[in-house]
Amino acid sequence: MGFICIFLFMTSYKSSGVNIQKADAFLDRIKPLVRTTFSKNVLSGIGNFGAFYELNFKNTRNPVFVASTDGVGTKVKIAAMLGKYDTVGEDLINHCVNDIAVCGAVPLFFLDYYATGKLHVENSVNIVRGLVRGCSNNSMSLIGGETAEMPGVYGASDFDLAGTIIGVVDKKKIVNHANVKRGDVLIGFESNGLHTNGYSLVRKIFRNKDYKLRFKGLRGTLGAELLRVHRSYLNIIQVSLKHFKVKSISHITGGGIIGNTKRVVPKGMAIIIDWDSWKRPALFGVIKQKGDVLENDMQKTFNLGIGLVVIIAKSDADKYTAYWKRRKEKTHVIGYIK
Repeated sequence: MGFICIFLFMTSYKSSGVNIQKADAFLDRIKPLVRTTFSKNVLSGIGNFGAFYELNFKNTRNPVFVASTDGVGTKVKIAAMLGKYDTVGEDLINHCVNDIAVCGAVPLFFLDYYATGKLHVENSVNIVRGLVRGCSNNSMSLIGGETAEMPGVYGASDFDLAGTIIGVVDKKKIVNHANVKRGDVLIGFESNGLHTNGYSLVRKIFRNKDYKLRFKGLRGTLGAELLRVHRSYLNIIQVSLKHFKVKSISHITGGGIIGNTKRVVPKGMAIIIDWDSWKRPALFGVIKQKGDVLENDMQKTFNLGIGLVVIIAKSDADKYTAYWKRRKEKTHVIGYIK
């Protein structure tokens, strides 16, 4: 009589590349970090499938929610390659804050989406540290999000980061570009680097070994310059709206200065930029020279050293720039509306 051998191959979720134990360990690490961002409006400890935020608009007569969703783009590829994960979360927060701040809104809360091929707990915790730091610096609560381990969609060291921000503005205080008139001037506030745009072109130009080099004019290595955290302009915007008659505001992201500013001026008006009215940071010169990038492409791809544009009446321009000079903020009259 022969013997029939039966082999049982046990298939588990872990064998497919998803590690629930690691996910639990990750959540245990980030919970106390995230709680530090909670305002009194966050209702915690309910234990449900959604996050709870109690509304209290005593100081806002006619509250209007302002929402935006965005990501960090391929800046995450450089962060992963250099093994520096604690800045891209703050990049995401500040980018999203600026997008609603130019509408006149202040941020209330944020939800993030973090996806990766393989969950590395320490790297993932550092990403959340950046999110927490960004939320804290902008007085906003990180009330929830999603962490997805997705082998087969992302490589083991790949990840993506995106999120949604919710803010509020009084309806009467919404920044309305209908007020922009011919002759109004554009005041530019400096960026501190690429912020979160143009990285796909940068990655095409430079080789991996280049990121550890120090090119002429740069304060640090190329990689360090590229990972500088996207500035938050929330305070500048709120102070400007409080003390001056601001016509419109533009956050300079993908599309460059003209591409973004034309979104916040009435149709039929032209934006005239004096491209020599400020000194570009050396990083943009390095990119242009190394990649032999045409000037037109530089203007359409990068912020070129101007991260925020405030449109104001010409008669108020001197007073406005003097105000910010006293506060050690560098501004430039970069153009006008025609």
